[in-house]
Amino acid sequence: MKVFKNLNSGLVSLYNVLNVLSIDVALGAVCSALFFAHILQADVTYYSVACLGLSVWIIYTADHLLDAKKIKTSATTNRHRFHQQHFRLLIIIVSIAIAINIVLLFFIRKPALLTGIVLIVLVAMYLLIQHSLKILKEMFVAIVYTTGVMLPAMSNTTMALKEWNWIVIAEFFLVAFLNLIIFSWFDYENDLKDDRVSFATILGKKISNVFINFLFVLSAALWVVTYSAQPSAFIVLSMNVVLFIMVFSHSYFAKNDRYRILGDAIFFIPVLVYLFF
Repeated sequence: MKVFKNLNSGLVSLYNVLNVLSIDVALGAVCSALFFAHILQADVTYYSVACLGLSVWIIYTADHLLDAKKIKTSATTNRHRFHQQHFRLLIIIVSIAIAINIVLLFFIRKPALLTGIVLIVLVAMYLLIQHSLKILKEMFVAIVYTTGVMLPAMSNTTMALKEWNWIVIAEFFLVAFLNLIIFSWFDYENDLKDDRVSFATILGKKISNVFINFLFVLSAALWVVTYSAQPSAFIVLSMNVVLFIMVFSHSYFAKNDRYRILGDAIFFIPVLVYLFF
């Protein structure tokens, strides 16, 4: 029993490190990209998926580094404190990751490369104006994330636009948006201490909670009205259910950043469609 306990503790510690470094977010983006490859019946290459995962990691890490630099004292969250303490090393690693990504671009099919340029422009815009977006920050990130994970499939699918499962795409966007709003709701006190702007710090925790419940109802209504027995619809529903449980049991998930670990991990769920259906 002690061996299993130590193993479990080790795995939890390892995942915590992956979460602080946003590596799990990058892996979740890859899983989501494979999900869209399945529902859009697209043949994606390993190079395009690898480039996406690396791009997501670069974006998130750059965002955390920018936040960490703006915090004048020691950050209250483990994530931003880690990026403060290892700022220079992470800058070097991000620079290396960018160089590797540029090399990967030469192996990507032309259609994927052209759509990738659109994502690069969106990301550049976000990094430049992120602190001016204020209440729209979470929505903009959700749009960029959803667009990004769809790009490998979008550039290789033979399906006409009218054949796309737009309801599932909309529901996936709502999951990404909900995820970010819920994070800002959980991070409310820490964001106030670190003087970081978020949806919750602007509107307050109570109004944010009302908006979260509204998004849950909207997502559920979408699923009910357009009920589909397709596995992809159930996958997105299950992601919403996990988020709902997280908010419902907020006292438990607020401890030790459990909400962030589980909230990022839900983006591993979509790969089940790609693997088994």
